[in-house]
Parts: sequence; structure tokens; C-alpha cells
Amino acid sequence: MIRRFFPLLLAPLAACGPQGLAPPPALSSAPSQANLPVMGQDAAGLVRLFGNPDADVREGTARKLQFESAICVLDAYLYPKGSGNQRVTWVDARQRDGSPIDRASCIAALSRRDGGK
Repeated sequence: MIRRFFPLLLAPLAACGPQGLAPPPALSSAPSQANLPVMGQDAAGLVRLFGNPDADVREGTARKLQFESAICVLDAYLYPKGSGNQRVTWVDARQRDGSPIDRASCIAALSRRDGGK
């Protein structure tokens, strides 16, 4: 009997829209950052990959290097690990107009820009 009414119990939740039980599509389909070739790189490694950064922002022990191409902008966030050098722990990418772009696609575009690999 419960099986017959179970779909009826879920109907009000479905009306709640995307905030229901499932995570938003952007979160569920986002690729893992662990597979990106920039993760764990130090600043010198990023310069070897992409050339000189377009912006270098430091705040306390953290550092953000920003790289731009005709297609996208990549922000690489570096933090010290223990007493070691700063390493990339997070990256964010966007198209030049601010629209979302796949991080791996942006990394590939940046590696082909002048001054990069």
C-alpha cells in the first residue's frame, strides 16, 4: 500500500523546483579538479605552462595568479602546504565575458597562447 502512495508523497517535493533533493546540475556535472594538470603546481610551474601571469595578487600566505587568453581567464589559487612552497589548491575559469567555461578547456587554450608552452 505504501508503494502505491509513494509517488504521491514525492509530488509536492517535485513542485519545489531544482532546490528539491538533487544537487543543482552545475554541481553534479562539475569535473573533479584533481584531474587538472595545474593542481599541485607551484608558481614557477604555472609560468612554464602559461607564460607570465596577467595578474599576481598576494594576501597573507595566499597567492592568486591570473592568466588570460582570447578565450578565457583562469585564476589559480596557491596556498602553502605545511612549511613548503605555495601550491595550486583551487582553480576557477570563465570566459572573457564572465560566462562559465570548462576549466580543462580553458587550461588547454592557455597552454596554446603566446608566452605559454
